[in-house]
Amino acid sequence: MSKVSDQLSRLVRDELQLAQIQLAEKGKRLGMGAGFFAVAALIALYALGVLLAAAVLGLAVVLPAWLSALIIGVVLLIIAGIAAFLGKKKLDASKAFQPKPQEGLKEDVDAVKKGIQQ
Repeated sequence: MSKVSDQLSRLVRDELQLAQIQLAEKGKRLGMGAGFFAVAALIALYALGVLLAAAVLGLAVVLPAWLSALIIGVVLLIIAGIAAFLGKKKLDASKAFQPKPQEGLKEDVDAVKKGIQQ
């Protein structure tokens, strides 16, 4: 009986460790998604500054200088859009990952019960 008790306590400990690992993985995935959104926001902020500079240069001088600034601003907005898309994809993937430590624990308890009955 003491051997069964030791095994059961070891199983419970192992299931708790597994739950910690799974929750850490979910947190890591959420952090990566949030990081991509932060990158998107930062790049969009720089793009806004460039677009404002392009508007100022366009009003000041109607030459290729404003056009080049406008092109750079559009490219930065495209990069921000890609980063936002990647961030959303990572956040959605983290929502799909659902750790279920209680299922493993339930299976272990059932196995111990069956072992005791035999």
